[in-house]
Amino acid sequence: MNSRRAPNNPGGIAMNKPTAHRLLPFLIAAGLCLLASLALAQRSPKKHNQPSEQPPVYDAPKNQEDLSGRFTFARIHFDVGADWAGMPLGDNGPPWSHDYPDAGRHLMQIMAELTKLDVTLGRNEVIYAFGDPELFKYPFAYLCEVGYMRLSGKELAGMREYCLRGGFLLVDDFRLDDWHVFTEQIKQAFPEYELKELDLSHPIFNCFFSIKTLDVQPPYGMWTPKFYGLEDSTGRLMMIVNYNNDVSDYWQWSGNPFYPIDTTHEAYKFGVNYIIYALTH
Repeated sequence: MNSRRAPNNPGGIAMNKPTAHRLLPFLIAAGLCLLASLALAQRSPKKHNQPSEQPPVYDAPKNQEDLSGRFTFARIHFDVGADWAGMPLGDNGPPWSHDYPDAGRHLMQIMAELTKLDVTLGRNEVIYAFGDPELFKYPFAYLCEVGYMRLSGKELAGMREYCLRGGFLLVDDFRLDDWHVFTEQIKQAFPEYELKELDLSHPIFNCFFSIKTLDVQPPYGMWTPKFYGLEDSTGRLMMIVNYNNDVSDYWQWSGNPFYPIDTTHEAYKFGVNYIIYALTH
C-alpha cells in the first residue's frame, strides 16, 4: 500500500454480459467468501503476506515457470537501488512489488468466477523487466509505484516494443509528484503519443461491466483519482493509468474485512474490464 507477441484475439473467452450483470452480487460475494477462507488458511505471520506454503522471496524470481498457456497476471519490476535490498516482496519490499502476491491471486480468482477465461489460479504472479523476451508471452502486465521508476534505455525500448506489439499495461498505485517522474519516461518511450484523460464514454469502462462513475474513493489520502490512457496509431489503448489511486489495494485486502465490500466490488469491476479490454483489442 506504501504502497508478445500478443494475440490480437485470444481464444477461450466467452461471456454473457447481461447475465454477468444480474449475477454480479452473488458471484462477487461468493468469490469474496472464498477469498476470505483462503486468506484465513494461508495467512502467514510474515508482514509481506506470502502464502504459508511459499518460501519468502527477496527479489524477482529467477528461472520462472512458463505460465503463458493460460491467462496469467504479470508484474513489471525495475531497479530501485539498494534501499530495499534484502526486503521480501510485498508491501514492505521494493515499491514495484506492493500488494504482491495477494492482489494478483485474488483478481485471477474473480476472473475465473465471472468469465470463462482460462486463468492461472493459486500461483504467484510472473515478474519480468521491460526488455525481457519472456514478457512478450503475457498480454497484460501490472506496473506500480512509478514515482520510483528509473528505466534504462533498454527498458524504455522494451516497454515501447511490448505495448506496440499488442501488450497492455495497467499503471497503478502512484500519486502527486510521482506523475512527473512517470510522464517523463513515457515521453522518452513514446515521443509521438500523448497520455489523455479518459471519461466514462471510453470502451474500457463498458466492455464487460458498465462502470457508472469514475468518482471513486482511493484507499489512501484525499486526492482525486484520475484515469489516463495512451493510445497507439489505431486508437487501441496500450495502457490505462490509475493516478492518485491504488485499485490493487482493494484486491489485495478483499480476503479480509479491511475495506468496505461495495468499494471492493467496484475495484474488481475495473480490474475485470481492464483485462477484457486488453484481450479483445
